[in-house]
Amino acid sequence: MNHGKHYVDSKKLVDRTKLYDTEEALALCCQTAKAKFDETVELHVRLGVDSRHADQQVRGAVVLPNGTGKDVRVIAIAKGDAAKAAEEAGAMMVGDADLVAKIQNEGFIDFDVLVTTPDMMGLVGRLGKVLGPRGLMPNPKAGTVTPDVGRAVTEAKAGKIEYRLDKANIIHVPIGKASFGAEKLGQNLSVVMEAIVKAKPAAAKGQYIKSATVASTMGPGIKLNSAKFGG
Repeated sequence: MNHGKHYVDSKKLVDRTKLYDTEEALALCCQTAKAKFDETVELHVRLGVDSRHADQQVRGAVVLPNGTGKDVRVIAIAKGDAAKAAEEAGAMMVGDADLVAKIQNEGFIDFDVLVTTPDMMGLVGRLGKVLGPRGLMPNPKAGTVTPDVGRAVTEAKAGKIEYRLDKANIIHVPIGKASFGAEKLGQNLSVVMEAIVKAKPAAAKGQYIKSATVASTMGPGIKLNSAKFGG
């Protein structure tokens, strides 16, 4: 794969053999974010579990103290008082069967988070094939299937993110924008890592946190000294 001059120059600043302390890694990550837009900084954590087994799944959600730096588009599938609460909390769009049909039949996916109430999951379940592959399907563990959809909308807009394993047993999550600086990114990263460590499955054996890397959208990966996070 060919990379541009900025990436090549940034890569020269990173020692590929070194495990960086969090603050140094994030400062370097911000330094290597040279695109003309405000790059997102992502955390990638490889875990010592096997996602093929149900008892080794790692999934949850956490509110980033400094947000994501993104204007999160939240929609809600709800009725009655729950729908009203979602509207008051600032949901971009609220509906029930009509909104399900819009997603299912018109392919509407111009949103970042979908929240719903438990009683609507019979309808929302039909959207699995559309939303599942895109990571948009609501889930109780992520707090997006809840009677309190107003709170769920508020949290999503404030910077609540979901984390979960991919097939390679890696969690990929945004922890903010390069413009945040190392301190705020570090605060967000710490909250995410604490949540991942607390979510360690009882069935997990051996080393839990195998590796952790941070990178901006267009920048090189920077390896963290993950020993300090435990697990």
